[in-house]
Amino acid sequence: MARLRVYELARQLEMDTRDLMKELADLGIEIKSHMSYIDEETVNLLLEMYGEEELIYEEYELLDGEEEKVKRKKKESVEKEEVTKKKKDIIKLTEEDLKLDKFSKKIGIPQNRIIQDFFMKGEVLKPGQTLNLQLAKKIAKMYDAKISFDVEEKEEVRENPLEEIERYFEQKYSEGKELVERPPIVTVMGHVDHGKTTLLDFIRKTRVAEREEGGITQSIGAYQVETNGKIITFIDTPGHEIFTEMRARGAQATDIAVLVVAADDGVMPQTVEAYNHAKSANVPIIVAINKIDKPNANVEKTKQELVNKLNLIPEEWGGDTIVVPISAKKGQNVDTLLEMILLVAEMQEIKGLPNGPVRAVIIETKLDRGFGPVANVIIKDGKLKVGDYVISGKVMGKVKALVNDKGQRIKEAGPSTPVMVVGFEELPNSHGVVYTVKSLEKAREITGKIAEQEQKELKRKRHMKLEEILKMMEESEKKELKLILKADTQGSMIALKGAINKLQSEEIKINIIHSGVGAITSSDVMLATASDAIILGFRVKADGKARKMAEAEGIQIKTYSIVYKLIEDLKAALEGMLEPEEVEEITGRGEVKKVFKIKKVGSIAGVQMLEGFVERNGMVKLYREGKLIYEGKIESLKHYQQDVKKVEAPQECGIKLENFDDIKEGDELEFVMLKKVSRKLNFENEKGEE
Repeated sequence: MARLRVYELARQLEMDTRDLMKELADLGIEIKSHMSYIDEETVNLLLEMYGEEELIYEEYELLDGEEEKVKRKKKESVEKEEVTKKKKDIIKLTEEDLKLDKFSKKIGIPQNRIIQDFFMKGEVLKPGQTLNLQLAKKIAKMYDAKISFDVEEKEEVRENPLEEIERYFEQKYSEGKELVERPPIVTVMGHVDHGKTTLLDFIRKTRVAEREEGGITQSIGAYQVETNGKIITFIDTPGHEIFTEMRARGAQATDIAVLVVAADDGVMPQTVEAYNHAKSANVPIIVAINKIDKPNANVEKTKQELVNKLNLIPEEWGGDTIVVPISAKKGQNVDTLLEMILLVAEMQEIKGLPNGPVRAVIIETKLDRGFGPVANVIIKDGKLKVGDYVISGKVMGKVKALVNDKGQRIKEAGPSTPVMVVGFEELPNSHGVVYTVKSLEKAREITGKIAEQEQKELKRKRHMKLEEILKMMEESEKKELKLILKADTQGSMIALKGAINKLQSEEIKINIIHSGVGAITSSDVMLATASDAIILGFRVKADGKARKMAEAEGIQIKTYSIVYKLIEDLKAALEGMLEPEEVEEITGRGEVKKVFKIKKVGSIAGVQMLEGFVERNGMVKLYREGKLIYEGKIESLKHYQQDVKKVEAPQECGIKLENFDDIKEGDELEFVMLKKVSRKLNFENEKGEE
């Protein structure tokens, strides 16, 4: 039994919806209205509970000497239930149904739930995407739905070629038995000229052993340092663009972000941008207030700006953000910063798999004059060895050599180790993921499938559009719209944020993940790609590189010159995210004058229409002495001997109720039609808006 709305469950339990809502409240089950969903487990529990009450009622009937009536009633009920179940279990699909949005409706599972459930399993589905038969079967199996196809199965396979590998890591991480602590991987971010590179250089010079003379000196893009007997891996490519591009490609390497802020300059636009990138990645942030050795340094003022502009409250001010004043130039308090990194790593319990297949993140790739195509990677799981077969996207290879951050050739590399991998047949995509496979044949099979899929998916690659938010947000309990805002001036940005904040509501959250002054850049597009956000520009344009990247990544950029036009578009999109409300409209009333018992058919109610009308495809409520006895559908509607679609008062008609025969003379009928009504949002602070 799948999850049901309250009124659907009430219908199954043959209860009044209002009575069921009271029962649910007494049981401590929170619901907002008759349209609220009840999860599958609770539905089964309630059906079981009220099923036991039905048995008690049937025993009571036996005491009244109606044994044969009860037996016959139970037998008919079981037979109907079995027929209904068989019909429901097998869902016939045509070729047109092999779209995620249509398929989700066929199996009765909201599209957004399917997307979320598969995302938690490490597989990305998109609203309305075309499904192959294998993927459709996989989705159906997850939700215990039985499907049959009226289309021929094709050999074309577009399921995830990395499914087996990803499932291995997912299973190992969920079990947690083989996980061990690994060194944290740290990225340093911040505003230009605030000392990111100086800090990294100081750490490298004081903490990394000198390279051996005659050794192969090679820039790996990351290095390891030792402090207090423990290892920390630093990504030696400062800048949030690299950080977010890795995330956008599904390869988040960073465990901890260090945000560098100059004490003489404070929080600057790029500081805010770097913070938003780190926050969007959901990684812990440590703030290093640099340049405290300068005469005009003001640490307290910088802390205040952290609070006001970034909402980062230092620990000493009662918050949870670790803030370390340092001088990267003189090395003052750098050891304290390293200790804080280890402390945060310990609290985060950063772990990985020490053995087995390898999963590594690419920092950069290049064509080396001596080695050919190489990839500088950081190992996340497993132990990479010379001779292993590796794949990254559609590129494969066999590891010929491994070079560490000191320029030394090594035979193997474990978790959190930065290493240069030599042996790829072609240059893999930068900032992707590297996996090891057991054989050359397996490597060729997987990379071949990925290459084929990339060609087919290239035209379909897209993210949300402002006009299509409903597809992505369908059936979500708390809907959220992510925005990136760019404006021509700070004053315009403040006004724009104020207007957008008035559109906040209890049902839909607007999350401005980044805002800034100036043109829309490729950095904004990368953040939108990683976060699935929409970019809105006010009196600014997108530069050429950003436009090309947005087109390639399927990110929507909308620019406006008038505030009210931007707000109107946003308001329309938000209201489109709401599911129409289903309301009951009473169309007529009638009274049962006589009950006809027909063999193999059941009870037919001879009804005198008192007012309004009844329609065959409508709903009916049956009242006895003022109490609701039945609420459900009309199985058949007749006027004399003719099947009809509608009967109006004061005519008479014959009505057969669906799955209900306990009709008596004098029962009152209320006829209802369910209508969907578009909902309007009650925006906060909307009153008084100009």
